[in-house]
Amino acid sequence: MAAGGLAGLLPAQTQLEYALLDAETPQEKENLVYQYLKKMDGRERDLTVPELGGDLQWLNTEGPISLHKDLCGKVVVLDFFTYCCINCLHLLPDLHALERLYSDKDGLIIVGVHSAKFPNEKVLDNIKSAVLRYNIVHPVVNDADATLWHELEVSCWPTLVILGPRGNMLFSLVGEGHREKLFLFTSITLKFYKERGQIKDNNIGIKLYRDSLPPSPLLFPGKVTVDNSGERLVIADTGHHRILVTRKNGQILHTIGGPNSGRRDGRFSEAAFNSPQGIAIKNNVIYVADTENHLIRKIDLELEVVTTVAGIGIQGVDKEGGAKGEEQPISSPWDVAFGNSISGTQEDDVLWIAMAGTHQVWALMLEDGKLPKGSDLKKGVCLRFAGSGNEENRNNAYPHKAGFAQPSGLSLVSEEPWNCLFVADSESSTVRTISLKDGAVKHLVGGERDPLNLFAFGDVDGAGINAKLQHPLGVTWDKKRKLLYVADSYNHKIKVVDPKMKNCATLAGTGEASNVIGSSFTQSTFNEPGGLCVEENGHLMYIADTNNHQIKVLDFETKILSMLPILNPEACDVTDNLHVQKDKIRNLPKLPKSAPNVQLPSLTVTPGQTIQFLLKLTLPPDSKLNEEAPNSWFITAEDNTWLLQGQCLSGEIKDISCQTIIPFQLPRSCLSTEAILAIKVCLYYCSKGSSACMMKGISFSQPLQIASTNQGSLTQVELIHAF
Repeated sequence: MAAGGLAGLLPAQTQLEYALLDAETPQEKENLVYQYLKKMDGRERDLTVPELGGDLQWLNTEGPISLHKDLCGKVVVLDFFTYCCINCLHLLPDLHALERLYSDKDGLIIVGVHSAKFPNEKVLDNIKSAVLRYNIVHPVVNDADATLWHELEVSCWPTLVILGPRGNMLFSLVGEGHREKLFLFTSITLKFYKERGQIKDNNIGIKLYRDSLPPSPLLFPGKVTVDNSGERLVIADTGHHRILVTRKNGQILHTIGGPNSGRRDGRFSEAAFNSPQGIAIKNNVIYVADTENHLIRKIDLELEVVTTVAGIGIQGVDKEGGAKGEEQPISSPWDVAFGNSISGTQEDDVLWIAMAGTHQVWALMLEDGKLPKGSDLKKGVCLRFAGSGNEENRNNAYPHKAGFAQPSGLSLVSEEPWNCLFVADSESSTVRTISLKDGAVKHLVGGERDPLNLFAFGDVDGAGINAKLQHPLGVTWDKKRKLLYVADSYNHKIKVVDPKMKNCATLAGTGEASNVIGSSFTQSTFNEPGGLCVEENGHLMYIADTNNHQIKVLDFETKILSMLPILNPEACDVTDNLHVQKDKIRNLPKLPKSAPNVQLPSLTVTPGQTIQFLLKLTLPPDSKLNEEAPNSWFITAEDNTWLLQGQCLSGEIKDISCQTIIPFQLPRSCLSTEAILAIKVCLYYCSKGSSACMMKGISFSQPLQIASTNQGSLTQVELIHAF
C-alpha cells in the first residue's frame, strides 16, 4: 500500500476536479475521467486498500468478504459511515439509486464500512437495527475499532472511496452532495475496466438481514405524542412509513400511509410518507415531519386528507428560508412543536421545526404573525429561526449566530420563567434552550464548553455541563411537575432534568440495550428510545422505544412500566353502537359446559382507568394449538353492558407461547359502583400423536369496585391457566 492513504489520491484527483469545472458537455467530462483512469491505471504501483480483518463482523452477507479475493474483478464503492450522522443518511438515496442502476452482475458492489462515532454505535445489534431502519441492502462491515478508517486516513463522515478491480484506489468523495460525480466516476470506471476484460460478473453472496425478521405491529417508531384530552395517541411508525392514531389502550382509529415509502398527498388510503418522525396534534389536525421526503405534512382527521405544507420533496441546502412553505426546500425535518407568535391573535399559530439536515430550528407560520427579534410574517412562510447552519455546539444571544448539531427533538414551554423551546441536540449530546422572548440560545445539560467539540458524550447524572448524555433524540415537558424528560437514546435511558437547578438524573433504564419490563423504572430497559410525551394531567408518559418496535407506558402514580398493545381494527371488534354490540355479543362462541370459571379477587378501579389483562395459557404436554381454528378471547358483562361501549370485545389468539395482552378501559362515566367483567377464552388444540382435536374453554370472572378516588392510570391483572 502506497503511503499516505487517501492523501495519495489528492494531487491527481484535484487536477481532475478543476478540469471538470471547466468542462461544458457530458462527453467532455466522460473523456476527462477516462484519461484520468488511464493515468491511474498506468501507475508503477497501485494505491491499494489493505485487506479487511477476517475477524470483523459482517451484515447482509452469507459470511465475511475478502476485498482482494471475493471482490477481485469488481468496481467497489466503500461507504465510510456512522448511522447517527445525518450527512451519511443524506447519501443513502444516491447509493440506493446507484445499486438500482448497476448490480454485482454488472461488476459493481457497494460495501458500507461502519466506523462508529459513539460507543453505542460499535455494537453489532445496533448497527443491525440501523441497516434495517434505513433499508441498506448492500454488505456492511463493522469496523468497530476504525482500523480501515485509520489505515486510509479517513477524517470525515461520510467518505466514499471507489476502488478498481484489483482493489486499487481511484477516487474519494468527502461529505454529501456528490451524486453527479459518484455516477460519473463509477460508470466510466466500469466501462474502462470492461474494455480491458478485468470485470467479473460473478454474484456476491448477499443475505439480507431484514428477511429473517418476524412481522411486528410497529417498526422503529420514532416519535409519539398525545392529544390534550389524553384519549388519543399519535405514533410515527417510522419503519412502516405511516402515522397511527390510536386510543390510549392501543386500538387503532386511523392508519395513514404505509407500509411502503412514497410521496403522495390525498385520502388516508392513498397518502404516502417516507420515514416520518416528529408529530404534533391539535384538535383534529396533525402536523408531521416527513423526514426522508424533506416535507412537512398536514393530516386532517375530519376530512381524512393529507396535504403538504412545507418542502418540495427534494433535500434543500437553503439555510435562510423565507419562501411560502410549499415552495421552500427544507432538509430532514426531525421534530415539530406548536407555539405562539409574538403579535398573533390565535393560539398555536407557529409550527417550530427541528431541521436536523441543516442543523437549525425553523418556523412555519400557520397564521400571520411575528417571531422574536423578527419582522411581520405572512401565513405560510417557512424560515430559519435559530442556528447558523454550521454543525457545532455554540450558544449565543443572537439566534442566527448560535450553532446546533442535528437538532432532533423539541418541546415548547410557554409559562414563565421558562418561556422557551427545549431542544434535544443529538450530535452535540446536549439539551439547549431557545428563548421565545429574544431568541437567545443557552445550554441546559450535557456536552462541554468548546463549541467545536462534538465528542463530549457519556452517561453521567449531574448538573449542567457535568451531566453527560449520548445522542439524545427527544424531549418533553411535564406541566404538572415542572420537569423536562429526555430520551437519552444511545444510553438507552429516560433522563429527568430540573431546569431550575440544571440537574439531570436517570428516571428509567439501566443503560443496557434490551427489552425488559422490570419491577421498577430503573430495572426496566429500552433500546434507543427516540421520542416521548407526557399527558396533560401528568399521569402517564408514552415512550417510542424505537429499536424494540414498541410504545412503552410509564405510570408515574403506580410506578408501573408496561407495553402499549397495538390492536388492529380487523383483529379486534370495536363498536360504539350498543345495538350492533348486542348482536356481536350474541354471535360470540359458546364455551363448553365443562369450561372452568376462575373467580378473581375484586379490583378497585376508577372511571377512565385502563386495565391490561395478561393472558398466559399452557396446553397439556405433547399437544399443539390448531392455528387454522378460530382461537379467540372475548369480553362479556352480563348485567352491565354499558361497560362494553367502545371496547375491544374480542381478539384472536395466534401464539400461546407468549402472553396475550387484552386491554380494557373503563368508561369516563360509570352507571354503577359495582360490576363483573368476564374474560372468556376458546381454544382448539390437537395431541401431537393423534389426529384428535379438542375445543376447550375457560372463563375468568373479574369483580370491579368503581371508586371515585384515584388509583393510578394503569392496572395489570394476570389470567393464568393450564389446560
